[in-house]
Amino acid sequence: MVGMTFLPIVGRELRVAARKRSTIWFRVVAAVAALVIGAGFLIMSLAVGISTTRAGSGLFGTLTWLALGASLAAGLFFTADSLSEEKRDGTLGFLFLTDLRGYDVVGGKLLATSLRGCYALLALFPVLALTLLMGGVTGAQFWKISLALINALFCSLAAGLLASAACRDAQRAMAVTVLLLLLACVGGPIVDSVLAVSRRGSFRPLLSFGSPVYVFWAASAWGRTAYWPGLIASHSLAWAWFALASWLVPRTWQDRPKRTAVARGARIYSWKYGGATARLERRRRLMDHNPVMWLALRERWQSVGVWVIAGFVLVPFGVILTTLPAMVWIIWSQVSWLVLVVLYLWTASQACRFFVDAKRSGLMELLLVTPLDGKDIVIGQWRALLRMFGLPAALLLLVQFAGTIFSQRASMGMLATQAGGNAPGFPWHLLSASTSLLSAVANLVALMWFGMWMGLVSKNSSVATLRTILFLQVLPWLGISFVATSTAGLLMFSRFASAGAPSSASSMFLSFPMVLAGLSAGLTLAKDAAFFVWARWRLYSCFRAEAARAINVRGASRTAPGAPAIPMPPVIPAQL
Repeated sequence: MVGMTFLPIVGRELRVAARKRSTIWFRVVAAVAALVIGAGFLIMSLAVGISTTRAGSGLFGTLTWLALGASLAAGLFFTADSLSEEKRDGTLGFLFLTDLRGYDVVGGKLLATSLRGCYALLALFPVLALTLLMGGVTGAQFWKISLALINALFCSLAAGLLASAACRDAQRAMAVTVLLLLLACVGGPIVDSVLAVSRRGSFRPLLSFGSPVYVFWAASAWGRTAYWPGLIASHSLAWAWFALASWLVPRTWQDRPKRTAVARGARIYSWKYGGATARLERRRRLMDHNPVMWLALRERWQSVGVWVIAGFVLVPFGVILTTLPAMVWIIWSQVSWLVLVVLYLWTASQACRFFVDAKRSGLMELLLVTPLDGKDIVIGQWRALLRMFGLPAALLLLVQFAGTIFSQRASMGMLATQAGGNAPGFPWHLLSASTSLLSAVANLVALMWFGMWMGLVSKNSSVATLRTILFLQVLPWLGISFVATSTAGLLMFSRFASAGAPSSASSMFLSFPMVLAGLSAGLTLAKDAAFFVWARWRLYSCFRAEAARAINVRGASRTAPGAPAIPMPPVIPAQL
């Protein structure tokens, strides 16, 4: 009886989550990825002659950092739209007609969504344990890292639940989740670093205690660190987010009263869609070209958000450009990938969102009965994405291009100094920055087209975004990294073995990163081209069939299973 009254939603949600195919597939993919990476390190250690201790340490660091990134992304894809989706469907209010509390609902969602992440981490731990046998990793490091990864997963899921409890729109909930995670993970360490520089003293963690990334770093760092205070503080912060989400859910599931909507609706509507004159001008300008493009560009806050990200990147870039310190450019190259990750997530989310919302709101049925064919609808969405992301993305990529040039030049100078040689005369840094720029542009184009296809065949935007990022970026990146590193290593070290001169060692030490970057860029361009061609072909040839199938499935799900069919009454002819 106690099991039926205490947390009743938890048992049901866990049973439903355990039966899902995605739960099994996440565990299988995590185990296979860990095995592939481990096999790659073993092959490289045997081919190059690296000691097992160094190989074990490198394998442990690679797997744990990848697991940290996956754990922090779990809340973005699993819980950020868990409660807001039920708000939009109108099913969350039925739960509060009973004696259920907010923590019942939020706790059920937390445990159900954490099942996939916990299974993936459990599949990863046996491969991590092999590094204990290889050497270079202590038992204390292994268990501390394991606790730090579980803590990061819990913090990410709690952040997604808080954002989902406060928001109703899926994309807005994902944006709030990203903001919470960025503030928690890197906000505190950045503030503590600035304070240390201003005091001209050593780094002293204060706000960093709430960062799961700092806890992860402290777990693997040598010497005395504030690991346990950081673990307790970040875990307490996650529980505070969970409690706040439990408090918000019973108060935010219902629609706003009409008086509140009238009082604030005009201002919010004007900020979201623009003023009356701007809306009329936009409609007159875009409707004749493509009505789908006008529908996708009605909400102007999407492009405003991208411009805000571009501004946050441009300001520190200008400050660093005036000082030109070499070490700062190297640090820039290490953290600038966060900007690309946020841009990729935003692009994939927006590419998936339009078709998912069109199926949910009934707009897809209206589009299918118009004279527009599938190609016109897809081209309208494509042009809307270009107008939305074109200029700010170009600015971000140009800043990234310039920063890559400066960081590569500084890195090559340091490598040449360490190797005891001179910097190469050929401008390899310019070639490396150009290949990185081409790869980023190709990734964005492929994300847009493949994201549109995932939005057409998926039931919600979070699942569509997860599939887009996973199939287009994460899994191919693992394969490309393995193939490019193995190929570049074998080529360089076979050349070094055949030469056998000290000067060739310096040349190999400098040319290995260049060969690796070239192979990675070539494989990335080939991958993006394949995804672009396949998604474009599927969208042009199967759009109406897939849209009609999604509409039929959604219509069938609205009918209660087993409900008797009620025949229509017979038509009685009029008496003449």
